Amino acid sequence: MPRRRRLPIYRADAHALPPGTLMPPKDAIPSKLSVFCYGPEELFEAESVAVAELSKLREQYPVCWINLAGLQDVELIAQLGEIFGLHRLALEDTVSIPQRPKHDAYTDHHYITARMPVLSDAKLSEQLSIFLGDGFVLTVQEFEGDVFDGIRKRLRDGRPRLRTGTTGYLAYAILDALVDAYFPVIESFAVQLDELELRILSDAPDPKIGELHDLKRSLISLRRYLDPLRELIGGLLRGEYDLMDEQTKVHLRDCYDHCKHAYDLVESYRDVASGVMDLQLSVQGQRMNEVMKVLTVIATLFIPLSFIAGVYGMNFDASRSGWNMPELGWSFGYPYALGLMAAAAGAMLLYFRRKGWFR
Repeated sequence: MPRRRRLPIYRADAHALPPGTLMPPKDAIPSKLSVFCYGPEELFEAESVAVAELSKLREQYPVCWINLAGLQDVELIAQLGEIFGLHRLALEDTVSIPQRPKHDAYTDHHYITARMPVLSDAKLSEQLSIFLGDGFVLTVQEFEGDVFDGIRKRLRDGRPRLRTGTTGYLAYAILDALVDAYFPVIESFAVQLDELELRILSDAPDPKIGELHDLKRSLISLRRYLDPLRELIGGLLRGEYDLMDEQTKVHLRDCYDHCKHAYDLVESYRDVASGVMDLQLSVQGQRMNEVMKVLTVIATLFIPLSFIAGVYGMNFDASRSGWNMPELGWSFGYPYALGLMAAAAGAMLLYFRRKGWFR
């Protein structure tokens, strides 16, 4: 099966550049801006909005959620940084793929980055950056499509807890949706492990070792994403931040429990994947032993038969001496030799059966 390309360890094209330099990553898609601005009684939604309008929207509505899909337009990202007063280093981390999930607290805003599963392919993920400030939440993702449709639906339906909540609560809702998106991915890997285990134990063709290794690698990647994400959410819980009130922290604690649960599941399934790999090797070794046992029985049976045939294949002249192959002149010599071979083979088969070789 084709192996997916792993994430790069670092960006070689950004090596030794001044801090805060914004360079679009390789294969970045065109940037697309969308907004959700809302209050308890009003909602403004736009799939495309000019950057100049964001300041007015921010003044008009209590909470503005700006989502940027695509990292190609670094000038747009720089403009967003100027409008919302974002730190240049945080903007650099936004376009530097990949980043370890982390939380950086600045003077008047927070920067959070994490890995978001791609819904179309459970083995893929993209970087998600979240900027949290007074009256705004800015999310930046690599590609179009995300796991936040449920949040958008709740905003459109006028759910009071979200519509009356602060930007901290919106940031919690985004993190909670992100964590919940990992569970279908983990479930798909669990189903694959069950199917592979059944294939190994049944008469179906065994899976290739590369297929198992690729699955285990995917689980290791999930562990690498969830472990720092769990630490990130725990840090938000322990910290004293004005944008995270006590009511939001109560919900954030539930999000932390979900993340810990997802991490524990990945750990257990990673062990299961190792066990399935060992099971396949054991089953293959057992099948090889069965084949070798059959071949050994056959070879052992033919050892005495080859000996008898070799003895009677010697060309000693019986006319020169009575001791030279007297059976050659006997009319029953050939049936005698065949009978001797059959008796030797039967005796060995009986011996093997008593020893339990055929069980």
